[in-house]
Amino acid sequence: MNADNIVVAGAGPAGMMAAIRAAQLHREVILVDKNPVLGKKLLLSGKGRCNLTNFCDLDEFLKRFSGRGEFLRDAFKKLFNRELMLFFERRGLKLKVERQLRVFPSTDSSLSVVKAMEKELKERGVRVILRSALKDVFMRDNRIKGVSLTTGNIAADKLILATGGISFSFTGSTGEGLDLARKLGHKVTALKAGLVPLVTRQGYPELLEGLTLKNIRLNFSDGKRQLRSDIGELLFTADGISGPLVLSLSGRIIDWLSQSGTLHVEIDLKPALSKEQLEGRLLREFKLNPKKTVKSALKALLPLRMVDVFMDLAGISREKKTSQAAQEERRRLVCLLKAFRMDIAGSRPINEAMITRGGISLKDIDPRTMQSRVIKGLYFAGEIIDIDADTGGFNLQAAFSTGYLAGESAAMN
Repeated sequence: MNADNIVVAGAGPAGMMAAIRAAQLHREVILVDKNPVLGKKLLLSGKGRCNLTNFCDLDEFLKRFSGRGEFLRDAFKKLFNRELMLFFERRGLKLKVERQLRVFPSTDSSLSVVKAMEKELKERGVRVILRSALKDVFMRDNRIKGVSLTTGNIAADKLILATGGISFSFTGSTGEGLDLARKLGHKVTALKAGLVPLVTRQGYPELLEGLTLKNIRLNFSDGKRQLRSDIGELLFTADGISGPLVLSLSGRIIDWLSQSGTLHVEIDLKPALSKEQLEGRLLREFKLNPKKTVKSALKALLPLRMVDVFMDLAGISREKKTSQAAQEERRRLVCLLKAFRMDIAGSRPINEAMITRGGISLKDIDPRTMQSRVIKGLYFAGEIIDIDADTGGFNLQAAFSTGYLAGESAAMN
């Protein structure tokens, strides 16, 4: 092996794409990962279905990146959603666009995405070293000259760090790339959980664990400010709430909670109806079925598992007939339907988060190349960079795009 190698550390979406692009440009590429398989975390994405990108336009895409989307413009000029989709389709993987413009493989399997990239790596002659972790780098005159792995040393003039953050650490994302970058003089912004379930102070989510609510809206508030979600889905967990709406807003909620100290969420279970419309509907339902219990009548409006919780919170006996329900009791039910309140205590730990917020400071990375502004020959790609976005395929597209740009830049410079 000569010293004119490109080493890519981390075989996730960013690392694999970086290795593929550099090899396409006829460079000797070595892809290293501590896991026994490629794309271990990628296999879990989209609940195993792999939401690999989103088909919305560029401006809308950039808005989904926590205020730092502009950093990705150059990467997206090289490889954006249409180019990424074409990349996989040309390699025999059919794709489909689902609601909210989320893109999935037609197989509904993340494994098919990994297999397509694995085949391309092999055809491009990329040398893959698994079960090997990056320990250190060798430098001369502030330039990369090689790397030290747990399996030995490799001479190289370029290193692409695509080792991820510290979320889902069981997949190998344990932060060694961030530690190494810090040691080399880079600033690492505070690491926080992103796309993570929230924990509530109330205990009744445990009674509803596993229940999914569809077509609902969330309203977060600390008494002074409000944050209103789109209409979407929520999932109850053993100690709180999760699901697409919660995950997408979780980063902002965690930051907000750290500032204000108190925060609550109100679930609007019927966002298409006003309180007046709901009260009218309840009144009609009760008058048409005077012998029914209130509990039985509520089954037309709520998932069965929520009915008892509603009755208890409204302070209504489960045996009470609709004909006996007072106006105030109906109003309490309507208020719960429009504002089912829970106090937010915090979030699940970062190890359970889908992504890591924070990472290598954008000030230390040239967005035109993904090269370090501190060390020549060192590049960054993927989740290790201080960029994060909502759910919906945005984070994976950023990983593929920054990997592509880093691989091309390392090969051509």
